[in-house]
Amino acid sequence: MSVATSTLPTNLRDLLAEGWVSKSVKQELRDNFLRALESGEELFPGIVGYNDTVIPEINIAILAGHDMLFLGEKGQAKSRLMRNLVRFLDPVVPFLDIPGTPFHEDPLNPLSSVAKRFLAAHDPSEVPIGWWPREDRYAERLAPGTKFADIIGEIDPAKLAGGVSMSTEEALHFGLIPRMHRGIFAINELPELDELVQVGLFNILEERDVQIRGYPVKFDIDVLILFSANPSTYNRSGKVIPQLKDRIGSLIQTHYPRERDLGIQILEQESGLDLEGSYPVKVPYFMKEICEQITIEARKSKYIDQQSGVSARFSMANYRTMVASARQRGIVLGERPAVPRISDLGHLYASALGKLELDLMGTHQMGERQVLDAVIAQAVKTVFQEYVSQHGLEAITSVFSKGVKVEVGDLIPSERYQGLLKRVPEVWDKAFEVNAAQDPAVRASCVEFVLAGMYSLDLISRSQARGQVTYET
Repeated sequence: MSVATSTLPTNLRDLLAEGWVSKSVKQELRDNFLRALESGEELFPGIVGYNDTVIPEINIAILAGHDMLFLGEKGQAKSRLMRNLVRFLDPVVPFLDIPGTPFHEDPLNPLSSVAKRFLAAHDPSEVPIGWWPREDRYAERLAPGTKFADIIGEIDPAKLAGGVSMSTEEALHFGLIPRMHRGIFAINELPELDELVQVGLFNILEERDVQIRGYPVKFDIDVLILFSANPSTYNRSGKVIPQLKDRIGSLIQTHYPRERDLGIQILEQESGLDLEGSYPVKVPYFMKEICEQITIEARKSKYIDQQSGVSARFSMANYRTMVASARQRGIVLGERPAVPRISDLGHLYASALGKLELDLMGTHQMGERQVLDAVIAQAVKTVFQEYVSQHGLEAITSVFSKGVKVEVGDLIPSERYQGLLKRVPEVWDKAFEVNAAQDPAVRASCVEFVLAGMYSLDLISRSQARGQVTYET
């Protein structure tokens, strides 16, 4: 929510006359969070699957006034959760709008000697007040490559050259954390942070001051500090110094979606795809299930390094590729809407392989493509078995039980599948939640799903040549 700052006080006298009260950033966060909790509003919009696990822990950490560490594998919304905390800050906060201070100073509790001298020398009506929007009160930094000077500070050679004494505050160039005084600072991939910087951080967490090249800067720095880390590196001895671990108030453990439907909900929400337009795409739910199941199978595969994790971005990239393949077919063959098929999954190598890390410690000799093929095959089998167990294998597969030989491919027109079925079994419409009898493109998608499912159960054979697949009895 934006606030019109033109109607707000512009000097300290008017600010005090309005009864403004100074708060720490954690108190401000807590007060606004309590109001949101009492009103029953959605606390973390866009976050799916964490209502009973992660979010209650964050709520308690906010109420406890803790700095937080978000611990989880890649693609578990750690950064999004940290950025979401900004919504519990005030829309704007006042600061001393005076030259020479590196901070957004609290009007009643200034940090710098410049601000203190200015307040002592001026009447409140002469002290200008600016307003700091909450969107600007959050800063984030990736740990690898981050130096002490970046986030804490350094002696400024230019100021020394200008005659400023090294023993004074004015000789310092402050880093991101002091400059985020009265805000939120987040560090991603904490274990990759240099040990010297970690030492500076635990001093800030404990004493709320900084030391730059031996010069102690005794500032009561008011900042909420957030961290993110992967368990495989955070729990490795020596990666994070014990003193820093001990000073982080709350450890919030994230996780991947625990139900496939939640994964699909995230997939649809985050993929950012427009399925309409000049060349619309209609995605049957079973194809979404297979797409998400591929990720689930990858997270269980013994051939994939599970310490690295399989991100939700793996699902999203594969889903976009599947839809793009279907849309290409729709454009080339003039099919509207285009409907994704199993054969569209043949293009997942491009979107998937760069996001999987093989377990090189295993004894298997499988390459990346073979591992992905095995993962996709298991995903198709898992989803198909759910359909046939619910609706009956015989009714769904009876059409293909005798003498079948079908060539499929991502650029084969849907009408070519039409002749395979003289009639569509009634159970298909119920099983697939789409009308396979009326739409040739939907029917083609269902046919490929059944064929791939039957192959996964060893009911038919499959051969592949020149990018096309042939199924036969």
